[in-house]
Amino acid sequence: MTRCYNFCAGPAALPESVLEQARDEMIDWHGKGLSVMEMSHRSPEVVGIFETAEATLRELLGISDDYAVLFLQGGASTQFSAVPLNLLGEGGSADYVNTGQWSKKAIAEGKRFGKVNVAASSEDTNFSTIPPQDTWQLGSDAAYLHYTPNETIGGVEYFWTPEVSAPLVADMSSTILSRPLDVSKFGVIYAGAQKNIGPAGLTLVIVRRDLLGRTSGSCPAMLDWKIAADNESMYNTPPTYAVYLAGLVFEWLKARGGLAAMETVNRRKAEKLYGYIDASGFYANPVEVPSRSLMNVPFTLADEALDKAFLAGADEAGLLNLKGHRSVGGMRASLYNAVPEAAVDALIDYMRDFEARNG
Repeated sequence: MTRCYNFCAGPAALPESVLEQARDEMIDWHGKGLSVMEMSHRSPEVVGIFETAEATLRELLGISDDYAVLFLQGGASTQFSAVPLNLLGEGGSADYVNTGQWSKKAIAEGKRFGKVNVAASSEDTNFSTIPPQDTWQLGSDAAYLHYTPNETIGGVEYFWTPEVSAPLVADMSSTILSRPLDVSKFGVIYAGAQKNIGPAGLTLVIVRRDLLGRTSGSCPAMLDWKIAADNESMYNTPPTYAVYLAGLVFEWLKARGGLAAMETVNRRKAEKLYGYIDASGFYANPVEVPSRSLMNVPFTLADEALDKAFLAGADEAGLLNLKGHRSVGGMRASLYNAVPEAAVDALIDYMRDFEARNG
């Protein structure tokens, strides 16, 4: 059976070699006579899987011992609550930057637990830009600054790291592991796994250890990062199989040359697609060029009445999940690490043919 090319924003494509290894180990992991998903999370085997996954991730990202690495559940959306519960304290305030739908959700949740100052917003440009930092109105007593380095829906991405005095908190769900990252500039990084890490169901949190233990009295134990860190992500039964698969992805990234090598490929993929869109009078991308995401490329057709035909033809060609998010419409091609360059070439060929037949 021929595999299709998956451009889904998440759950997203996984490396084919990882899927093949997981298939081969599904019934009998390393001669143990059972699957990883059947093993006790307290067993030496699963503990070893977690330790190896964490060590490889630390190597890929250069994470120092000053940071705890947590493998949690609940998706990045749960961290919208966990961030203020762990960092605001009683009656605290925080700065947020609004650059799209996921920023807005984080802001709305932050307001449930304390004071939120929206330091900057690009809503007036329909989230097609990143507000320059010299326009930000930062609070004087902010417990942290939260931002979303890559907006999956709008396709805007920061290619610079904010410089602020408060701890920097980032929702990196759709950009982590796509290129090198200086973790030391951040207080907290969190990410849903289902884009560049592994399957849905796992959430990664990287938190500077000096920020642990600052929870408000109302913070549930399951959202307390210190409890998770003290229990090595096993306060309750963790998503064991998802961590196993994430570990295989980390090894895959390492074998491909690490994050610098991935950035080279990812930039080439994105430049090809943006280049074709810009050269066409039939397709358009709404994002200002300096802020265009490497991971998520939204685009529209000259006549939206052709959208259904475009998607139907793409499905027939084995180019799946190109429909844009329901909140913005249009199309979106997500080009995560596991999406091969051949997929982008095939998409451009299809777009060129569709334009020739309908332009």
